[in-house]
Amino acid sequence: MDYPGNLFVVAAPSGAGKSSLVKALMELDSRIQPAVSHTTRPPRGQEKHGREYFFLSSEEFDGMVLRDSFLEWAYVHGHRYGTSRQTIEERIAHGADVILEIDFQGALNIKRIFANAVLIFILPPSWEELRSRLQRRGEDSPEVIQLRLENAATEMAQAWEFDFVIINELFERAVFDLKTIVHAQRLKFSAQRRTQAEIFKALHIP
Repeated sequence: MDYPGNLFVVAAPSGAGKSSLVKALMELDSRIQPAVSHTTRPPRGQEKHGREYFFLSSEEFDGMVLRDSFLEWAYVHGHRYGTSRQTIEERIAHGADVILEIDFQGALNIKRIFANAVLIFILPPSWEELRSRLQRRGEDSPEVIQLRLENAATEMAQAWEFDFVIINELFERAVFDLKTIVHAQRLKFSAQRRTQAEIFKALHIP
């Protein structure tokens, strides 16, 4: 189905800067709405239920799976993450531009359901920088950091399946690249025909 809104799906290995880039984009572009995922992992730092994630118990998550409430869900670093299909569909059906931070498995699953979804993969500039960023966060033990680096190899090997790739070496440049992708998507013929229907009609453009 060709929804009036756009769905942007951003994936990256842990530590590549995905969340910071998406946050910066939303501060620059008020038309972008976040898609809040559900997860069984505990909150980190200042995270709040319903803002960064909907934090669920394993039993609550199981219930949503049984009710087929998720557009997709997956295990990531020992926890489960899921995206509510109803929430996404309602927003883009009403013309909103929605951005979703998700792992690569979920991104590819969403593309199979929403063919027009725009998939964006964030890469670090090097392995050394990725390790350094994970260490600077101060949230994980050395063992967990090593696991995240091992998982990153698998994740980055799937970058070729995405529509766009951004290398997050200089943060300001990466934010500009992300904003450019969003703007270019809005200028596509199909998008312009949806959002500027009256102009297209007046100009007799089918």
